[in-house]
Amino acid sequence: MENVSAKQSGTYAIGGDLTVNRLGYGAMQLTGPGIWGDPKNPDEAVRVLRRAVELGVTFIDTADSYGPFVSEMLIKKALHPYPDDLIIATKAGLTRSGPDDWRPVGRPEYLRQQVELSLRHLGLERIDLLQLHRIDPKVPLEEQLGELGLLQKEGKIRHIGLSEVTVDQIEAATKIVPIVSVQNLYNLAKRDAEPVLQYCEEHNLGFIPWFPLATGQLAREGGPLDELGKRLGAKPSQLALAWLLKRSPVMLPIPGTSTVSHVEENIAAAGIHLSDEDFDMLTRAV
Repeated sequence: MENVSAKQSGTYAIGGDLTVNRLGYGAMQLTGPGIWGDPKNPDEAVRVLRRAVELGVTFIDTADSYGPFVSEMLIKKALHPYPDDLIIATKAGLTRSGPDDWRPVGRPEYLRQQVELSLRHLGLERIDLLQLHRIDPKVPLEEQLGELGLLQKEGKIRHIGLSEVTVDQIEAATKIVPIVSVQNLYNLAKRDAEPVLQYCEEHNLGFIPWFPLATGQLAREGGPLDELGKRLGAKPSQLALAWLLKRSPVMLPIPGTSTVSHVEENIAAAGIHLSDEDFDMLTRAV
């Protein structure tokens, strides 16, 4: 894997000043089943994180609710003190009461508490990118983002992002605080967030597609990914990532995995360059 590097994915400057290699790593899968508790193999989780960074990953995405806190603490254990070029994004705004249970809580005092805990668990003095994990419909948006804006003024947050939002919500948010990124569900097989991606392109906001590898029926034997994969010597998951990288210059895919072999496989996608014809064929296949 010597020639494999996330550097081959190109770069993007989050907020105009945080330059990262576009193919990153999502740290959700480093926890136990249901994104709850410790992983079965904590040593492998540490190896995965270190290997990702060795292979040129400079952007890691996590959240306080992964575990909760398990993912953040594993990142600190594996990588602290952090390389100068490593950007760690985390999120606050979803609370947990058990495996696979996620509930939005956007009360200002809760968001402040979670940011303070993330700073401690990650071993940071400032979070480079703090994303509101979900907008809480029970709390005015001005209060949720206003508190993050205060934390930004205090120097505890550098940039603010959003997750799972509509274009209208992004526009409402930007009237309260500067927004630099959006994280929505988006992949080759599921592109409901296309209007949000287009908005991000027009306004130079980073677009972080979560669940980037869903390939489903496209990967079936004889299907478009299977066919193209055989021609290019690539796996369906790698083609799905290559498609995302070619789709937009503001795209920051964050494939996650809990094994070193998979992290190497995912990062190798940075070296796959689809022709315009291949890209169009995959785009039309859905």
